[in-house]
Amino acid sequence: MAAARVRSGGRPTLEEVAARAGVGRGTASRVINGSPRVSAQTREAVEAAVAELGYVPNRAARALAGNRTDAIALVVPESETRFFAEPYFSDIVRGVGAALADTEMQLLLTLAGNDRERRRLAQYLTAHRVDGVLLVSVHADDPLPDLLEQLGMPAVISGRRHAAETLPSVDSDNFEGARAAVDHFISRGRRSIATITGRLDVYGAQRRLDGYRKAIATAGLDPDERLIAPADFSEEGGARAMRELLERRPDVDAVFAASDVMAAGARQVLRESGRRIPDDVALIGFDDSAVARHMDPPLTSVRQPIEEMGRTMTRVLLQEIANRSSGDGTQERPRIVLPTELVVRESS
Repeated sequence: MAAARVRSGGRPTLEEVAARAGVGRGTASRVINGSPRVSAQTREAVEAAVAELGYVPNRAARALAGNRTDAIALVVPESETRFFAEPYFSDIVRGVGAALADTEMQLLLTLAGNDRERRRLAQYLTAHRVDGVLLVSVHADDPLPDLLEQLGMPAVISGRRHAAETLPSVDSDNFEGARAAVDHFISRGRRSIATITGRLDVYGAQRRLDGYRKAIATAGLDPDERLIAPADFSEEGGARAMRELLERRPDVDAVFAASDVMAAGARQVLRESGRRIPDDVALIGFDDSAVARHMDPPLTSVRQPIEEMGRTMTRVLLQEIANRSSGDGTQERPRIVLPTELVVRESS
């Protein structure tokens, strides 16, 4: 029948693909739409049937029938300057791209670092021009997640806004990563241990500070607030915070910076002040980015699986979109926390 249809100029149908693969129409549709909610064996059977029959999805008809755009947005509510300066974001993009490589979804990258950009983004999303949204680097008071919930748009957030986050989320274990960094300092005999925090309206930065405090308390060290300097995840912020720390506590002998980029700024100030790393002051960052590997001396850093976070976020979002399309929106929203690892190098 399929051969006759092709010879007569007709197109193989989804029903024929399902019959050839020995599965239901809905299962065949999920495979073709890139849903992760199918077994590897089923996916292989459907893909083989697609190849044998020469089936080509009618994207326009499918989008109209299901009110789909076959596009998702990766939204970063940060300035262009920070987006291109911070390796974290490029790693997230790589992970998202890898997860979409075998699907027909298009990726729209949107920076929303000021009010005008946010208003334009809100209008775009309200028009439902994408099927779902990946949110990265969201601040506690950002109204965008609430807008997405009001619109009923599938969304996944990287880094919760707070402990009671309602959106599906994927994050790294910021608390344990920070605690491991400070425990490492303590094991090397450091006692005046400072931290340079990220912006504390970002939940991940709060958790890194919590991990620092926990390690200090567990070791019985003095929880001196003068050893805590807030910054903004930038190199300039790291440098500014390091100057403040040296003024407050010239005896500081270790610094945990909540990002590699801030650690780079701290390192410059330490060198300008005549401190040797790690002899006088040990230094640890967070992210284990290319910045850490190329610093002099190479930077000890907490590795978070950033690309894997991007891939996992995307897989969760595709599942959310599939659930919404099938009318199954009752499933529990996942909250995934990926492990971190301390990578020890010469700076500590």
